[in-house]
Amino acid sequence: MKIAVVKLSAMGDIIHAMVALQFIKKKYPGAQIDWIVEERFKAILVHNPDINRIHTVQIQALKQQKSWSGLVAEINKLRQTGPYDVVIDAQGLIKSAVVARLLNSKKVAGFDRHSIRESFASWLYHDKIHIAYHENTIDRNVAVCCQPLGVSVSHQQIVEKQPFLFYQSHFQEPDAPYVVFIIGSTWESRCYSKEKFVQVANGLQQICQVAWGNAQEREKAEWMAQQSSYIKVLPKLDLNDLKKVIDRCDLLIGNDTGPTHMAWGLNRPSITLFGPTPVNRIYQTAINKAIKSPSKVDHYALDKNDFSIKLIEPNVIVEMAKQLLIG
Repeated sequence: MKIAVVKLSAMGDIIHAMVALQFIKKKYPGAQIDWIVEERFKAILVHNPDINRIHTVQIQALKQQKSWSGLVAEINKLRQTGPYDVVIDAQGLIKSAVVARLLNSKKVAGFDRHSIRESFASWLYHDKIHIAYHENTIDRNVAVCCQPLGVSVSHQQIVEKQPFLFYQSHFQEPDAPYVVFIIGSTWESRCYSKEKFVQVANGLQQICQVAWGNAQEREKAEWMAQQSSYIKVLPKLDLNDLKKVIDRCDLLIGNDTGPTHMAWGLNRPSITLFGPTPVNRIYQTAINKAIKSPSKVDHYALDKNDFSIKLIEPNVIVEMAKQLLIG
């Protein structure tokens, strides 16, 4: 059986869908699974033994550049992949549905129109999966990837999953023990304050390595290091280096963003901080916890002006972190 999964972005969403691969391979050990993804997220998928080929596209960048000839070239490239027995659009957007239909396939599966925001996308699928949009994000990804293949996955199986992020990195990770702080995100309102991160580090009294992805985050990290002797700033890391650093850490504390979700994919202890986004984006387990601000979240209309994450008290994070570090 030849299967293609279309999950173009973003980092956290890709990670949440990747968990399905091990269950598909368990039922179909001889299956070939290819993944179609935006070029900038390819490194999340590399080295995974359950993925045979990674096909990259640059649709987002080409749209921003208004490079229509480039888009035509991407379309032609997609048409040359396959043939596949099943293509699964795990994203549920019109653009991902179009990508799925462009692949050489007998059947395209995806969410039904009641399960996604861009309901028109469902018209492009042959096999339609129903799972409410407000349900747990990981459950949704597993359902849309597995149900079209007749693979049944229980909640407990997901909790007991095997780590599924892999890396090859020559980066020398910091000396253990250490905690990782993930301080950035796509929206400022999803970011815990730098002042309170400092308070968390001082409360833990343990070395906290700060990861950053751009100049603004680096400036924030360096300011934090000036305020606390427990805070250190990591150098610029690529995604494989970051996987390694997280895989070797004792605990990760971070905003609701892709690098934070790496800890779950690597089976490492974590605390995810939520403000304007729904806490049921993740699985909470014995080692993976969440702290949500007091605001209410509408799954269909996230409020980018909800800065309630800053109301989470550092001592709450510190107490939870200490319990995870002991365990």
